[in-house]
Amino acid sequence: MLRTCLAAGLVAGVAAAAQCAPDLAHGAQVYVRCMACHATAYDRVGPRHCGLIGRRAGSVPGFAYSAAMKKSQIVWDEKTLDVFLAHPLKIVPGTTMTYDGVPDQKDRADLVGYLKRLDDTAECRNLRLTAPASR
Repeated sequence: MLRTCLAAGLVAGVAAAAQCAPDLAHGAQVYVRCMACHATAYDRVGPRHCGLIGRRAGSVPGFAYSAAMKKSQIVWDEKTLDVFLAHPLKIVPGTTMTYDGVPDQKDRADLVGYLKRLDDTAECRNLRLTAPASR
C-alpha cells in the first residue's frame, strides 16, 4: 500500500500521496508501543485514548497530568497528534510522558488513523455509555 501511495505521489504530486488511507492494522501494531503506558478505555500511567480526537490535552477527569500538559492548550486532531507524536518531549516541555516519539512519518500516520477510529470500537462506545464526557 505504501509503495502504491508513494508511486501515486510521484505521478500525480505530493497531495495524492498525502490522501492515501492509513493502514489501520499497521497503526494497531504501532499502538502496541503506546500500551506500555496507555490503554484505550481506561487510565494507566498515561490517560485513556477513547475519546482522544477533539479532546483538549490534559482534560480526562481524575487523571494526574503534568502542569505542562494541562497548560499546553492542545486539542487533539490528526495534525496536532502527528506533530506531538513526532517529538512529544520537545512539543510539550515538562510533560511527564517519557516516550521519545514515533520518528517514522508512515508509522505516525497509521497510528493517528488507528487512534482516530478508536471511538468506533465497542470498547469506546461502551465507555461513552458509562462515563461522563471528558471534553
